[in-house]
Amino acid sequence: MPYTQILHEQIDDVVLLTLNRPEKLNAWTRTMNLELEDAIEAANDDPSVGAIVLTGAGRGFCAGADIQSSFTDRLSAVESGAEVEEEDTGRDWVSFVRSSKPLLAAVNGVAVGVGITMILPFDVILASDKARIGMFFVRMGLVPELASSHFLVQRVGFAVASEMCLSGRLYSADAFANTGLVNRVVEHDRLLDETMSVAKEIAANPAPSLRMIKALLTSNGSCDDLEQVGRRELEALELAYATPEHKEAVQAFLEKRPPRFRG
Repeated sequence: MPYTQILHEQIDDVVLLTLNRPEKLNAWTRTMNLELEDAIEAANDDPSVGAIVLTGAGRGFCAGADIQSSFTDRLSAVESGAEVEEEDTGRDWVSFVRSSKPLLAAVNGVAVGVGITMILPFDVILASDKARIGMFFVRMGLVPELASSHFLVQRVGFAVASEMCLSGRLYSADAFANTGLVNRVVEHDRLLDETMSVAKEIAANPAPSLRMIKALLTSNGSCDDLEQVGRRELEALELAYATPEHKEAVQAFLEKRPPRFRG
């Protein structure tokens, strides 16, 4: 698929994806969504890739959904009495993200609406000290989506999530430095380098273990049945014992050398 609204680059074992509508602060469109899915799926299928980083071109990360393509056209159809044709927006984004290789976000500027909800299920989020974050749905007469009413509470707690969603306020990244919404806030000029460094550290680990750990965190993170939590871990552990990556890790330890998990 030729990409028109994202950029794609592979740096060593990390794929860097950049939302590329800077003149619109990278406002989300269906096309952008389908291109992201295609690029992430390709990275998932490529054994040379260990992790994926998403950032934005220009001053913004993603200024929410494109008003014209996402809302105005729909309202015009409703007001004229025409049938609203639901567009194919692709996969179940949350399931797709949680079953993908590790995904990291480098939030370089404004991230509101879907610009923040689409990355809440990511594994690691770093933000520039110039970033601005907001759950703008209430200001558009809408409600949060992409399971963000779950992930936001998990990340920041009920009280902060309630204030964010009910006020629709725009916050500076520093307001979330110690809340869990982002892993850390980084000086703007160092954001991408820092995120790529974390991505390379993650990508160096065994691919099967990374995917299994993500699956365990997804299933067990809010599960209160500890017996079921333990069963899932034991099942995954049995699979991990049988992988060549585990054998390589043990052999490398005994031979006092770095393990070779990829390539």
